[in-house]
Amino acid sequence: MSLRNRKNPELKNLYYKRLLPIEKYYSFHHFHSPSYEDADFGNKPMVLVMGQYSTGKTTFIRYLIEQDFLGSRVGPEPTTDCFTALMYGEAEGIIPGNALTMDPKKPFRNLDPFGNSFLNRFQCVQMPNRVLESISIIDTPGILTAAKRKLSRGYDFPAVLRWFAERVDRIILLFDAHKLEFSDELTRAFGALCGYEDKLRVVLNKADRVDSQQLMRVYGALMWSLGKVFRTPEILRVYIGSFWSEPRQTCDHYQLIELEEEDLLADIRNLPRNAAVRKLNDLVKRARLVRAHAHIISYLKQEMPTIFCKESKKHNLIYQLPVIFNKIQQQHRVPAGDFPDCTKMQEKLLSQDFSKFKRLKPSLMTSLDKLLTTDIANLVPLLQNQEPRKKSLPGVLDGEFLGTFRPDHYRRHPFKEPPKDEGSEADFDEWVVEKHKPKYDEIFYNLSPNAGKLSGTKVKEWMTKTLLPNSVLAHIWRLSDVDGDGMLDNEEFALAVHLIEGKLEGHWLPRELPPHLVPPSKRLSTASDASA
Repeated sequence: MSLRNRKNPELKNLYYKRLLPIEKYYSFHHFHSPSYEDADFGNKPMVLVMGQYSTGKTTFIRYLIEQDFLGSRVGPEPTTDCFTALMYGEAEGIIPGNALTMDPKKPFRNLDPFGNSFLNRFQCVQMPNRVLESISIIDTPGILTAAKRKLSRGYDFPAVLRWFAERVDRIILLFDAHKLEFSDELTRAFGALCGYEDKLRVVLNKADRVDSQQLMRVYGALMWSLGKVFRTPEILRVYIGSFWSEPRQTCDHYQLIELEEEDLLADIRNLPRNAAVRKLNDLVKRARLVRAHAHIISYLKQEMPTIFCKESKKHNLIYQLPVIFNKIQQQHRVPAGDFPDCTKMQEKLLSQDFSKFKRLKPSLMTSLDKLLTTDIANLVPLLQNQEPRKKSLPGVLDGEFLGTFRPDHYRRHPFKEPPKDEGSEADFDEWVVEKHKPKYDEIFYNLSPNAGKLSGTKVKEWMTKTLLPNSVLAHIWRLSDVDGDGMLDNEEFALAVHLIEGKLEGHWLPRELPPHLVPPSKRLSTASDASA
């Protein structure tokens, strides 16, 4: 049994035993989000990628998973018109939205109430990608600019965003450094994210396309605009970068871009490690909202007359809801931050029959208090002890660039698994790099190797001149250092240059070194290591 499956029953049982009965008793899902299901506790960490069109959302996702995916399109015009969930699967394929909401193993069953207008624009792309073994990624339609604001999507776009925001582990919001614009739909989308600012990471993308003076002005304008929307004392973290796997343009703030990239990738890299604690945190937030909701419903029930003037009393209570919130805070010591948005609650109450509301049930409230005071406290250290050790993710998510060149990075051999290709070694007698090796050798010997090998420091200094992202160069280094000694001989260096040239020509890098690229002198040792 996997570690994730071992640790999730505690959370799931706690929810079903303590919280779900109260949600049902006070019709919580009629006012707020639907109840959790098994898939919500067992799914992998999810990353929601959103932003206006042409900010680089799809390119950012391709950068993370290092490959194209079905249905992806990149362009300056709105190219992504649907929500796409990228998840791991043994075979590549697309599951349409209506079928997806019927699958109990997927955490999307509660999207059904948004109707066909949304479900026709929702799909799941499954692919055998190693990054997707650890996380799932949600690509969203580009948020419309002011010029497109009259267009209707046919479904409640902010409500869908809020549904995802509640359930994902991280929200990546991208802005274009040379096309910064705040539209009406973007402002409404921000409203859907209120309450989930702790999950939000803002990215000022394509920062290599502007000079440092322009970048400073754009950054200041972005922070000012975000401050107007998210009225919180905390300042949102804004990452400055150029998130794609192609060469970046030379700029004065190139080093800053590299450092910011590593910070964001490290944040995403840690999501699987912190998934259980994040789910627990969301459960606590939900429990506190349920407690406030129960007090609101019971107060409204208590104030309703038995026979006469029910409708006028109902409207009077809805109008006085802010005052009722204050009374509940004082009488039951419920923190103000636990209450729902008053205006939205008033809108929901207009369509409800107050006579069907329930009064406070002491046994249920006692169970809820026990959940918040005792059960959660007992569960936190248990989940922390069960969290998996920090595990490297493949590709651009596999560790920081500088760490790749440290000797202690080579305590484990990165190519233990045998190649999965059916061909034998004899099929690869001709090394594809050999025909260009004289050109590569000239570069190698100009870098002054010591005892026939180049150190990581010298190779790093040369590789960074290609202007490829550090994360991509780190992946190339790991593929090239076949013997894992932290240095490159002339064959390994030739392989590294070959991979760099292929990347500069627009090809995807292999996740693992295929047999036909293994240097001839390393094929015997690699085969013996694999069989060991």
